[in-house]
Amino acid sequence: MPVNGTLSGLVIGLSLLVGVWALVEALRERAPGRGQLLGLALVEVALIALLISAAVAASGGDRPASAVTFLGYVVTIICLPPLGYVLAKLEPTRWGSVIILVVCLTVPVLVLRLHQTWQVVTSG
Repeated sequence: MPVNGTLSGLVIGLSLLVGVWALVEALRERAPGRGQLLGLALVEVALIALLISAAVAASGGDRPASAVTFLGYVVTIICLPPLGYVLAKLEPTRWGSVIILVVCLTVPVLVLRLHQTWQVVTSG
């Protein structure tokens, strides 16, 4: 599969781990701390690595069935963690932790959708 499965699993696991952490902090009515924000940044780095591996596969001739759909997911998945970071920093209450939770629950869904766009692949 052109989108690296191991790296996708790492991204999903890391995102869910940070999401659980954010949930615990939100339930304890705590604002996001430096650790949560660093965890969100680490999710972003892992996403970038995943998308670089997909770009390498695409440069090798593999293409998703719908390049426009794939590009839409790529733009969304790359922008979501930094946007969540900024919004969480602007909301210094437990709702900042909820923002991180929502981002971390959305990332795995988007990664799975990236996989689905590569299921029907055409070679260039």
